[in-house]
Amino acid sequence: MNTDQTVSDQIAEARSPRRGPLWTALLAVFAFAIILGFFILSGIRSRLEAQTSLKETTQRSAALTVRVVYPKKEAPAQEITLPGTVQAYTETPIYARTNGYLKKWFFDLGAHVKEGDLLAKIETPEVDQQLQQARAELQVAEASMKLAKSTADRWRGLLIKNAVSQQETDEKVGDLGVKEAAYASMLSNVRRLENLQSFNSVYAPFDGVITARNTDLGALIDAGANASGKELFRLAATGKLRVFVNVPQSFTSASRTGARTALTVNESPGKEFRGTIVRTAKAIDPASRTLLTEIEVDNQTGELLPGAYVTARLRLPGRIDAITIPANALLFRADGVRVGVAKNGVANLVPITIGRDFGAEVEVVSGLKPTDAVIENPADSLISGAAVRISDRVE
Repeated sequence: MNTDQTVSDQIAEARSPRRGPLWTALLAVFAFAIILGFFILSGIRSRLEAQTSLKETTQRSAALTVRVVYPKKEAPAQEITLPGTVQAYTETPIYARTNGYLKKWFFDLGAHVKEGDLLAKIETPEVDQQLQQARAELQVAEASMKLAKSTADRWRGLLIKNAVSQQETDEKVGDLGVKEAAYASMLSNVRRLENLQSFNSVYAPFDGVITARNTDLGALIDAGANASGKELFRLAATGKLRVFVNVPQSFTSASRTGARTALTVNESPGKEFRGTIVRTAKAIDPASRTLLTEIEVDNQTGELLPGAYVTARLRLPGRIDAITIPANALLFRADGVRVGVAKNGVANLVPITIGRDFGAEVEVVSGLKPTDAVIENPADSLISGAAVRISDRVE
């Protein structure tokens, strides 16, 4: 029994040197596999992280960098400044109503006249002679009429006594009618010539200022307004003036009848003239797209001159809920006006309705809220859904 134990121990001792190197090799292979797997996993992870970083960098580079502004609730100054032309409240050329020669004029250029003042005297020799002839012819017609009347009365009396025929009596009565008609015609002609003769005195039709004198002593005068160059005077009423302003269609709300306006002229810096809108054309001029507006201004001091250029300030009706944005934020597309709104890194094109134009800013009636981040100066190629990145500079 001891012998068998000894043999077994010897066999075990003979095998033990082989088992040690095998296990060591196995452990080495296992450790190498672990290390290799670690490096492989690390490489994959690095590549994934690099790809993710590259994707994020690419996306950031592809996103459009924009600056944004927020709509303002306050509207700019509610007035517009427009050029205007001053005209006299009443202005008329004065012509002669009779033929002749200018005998004398009494008021020169710039003179103030009252209604009924004598402006000029005209010599009318031809009219005077025609009047004398007409009066003589009237006397002849009157004598003929009286003779015809007495004859007709006499024949009527004879007809009652059957001394004359009815036919002869009717002839005498008819002749009286002819003579009466001729007398009436002559009388009308005399009155016409008397009126023409009375026109040798030219009077002022209203209070005003002589703005032009186009005649002088001895000048030939032709009656009527159609004769070229025969306008004697031009009279303008300057106590009250009219100022005409062409208001653009988008600002017609400023042309309210009864609204007060301020007028300025270059020759009087710092001074304002107050006027009132009295009427408008009630129609837009299709050529200029403007509304002709008339302003009345008192000018008792005579500081404003007809024909002058003035600047009129018209006040616009205010809006309590007015929202304004910069004009460079607008995008004009075929389907209407749009603005770009940045939200969650994406641009959205929002349709809006424009109100008044203030130049650098415009009023937005609908489509925006004060909290919307409006893209300032957007690119024409901007579309809805485009990635955007808001610049650090936010206005």
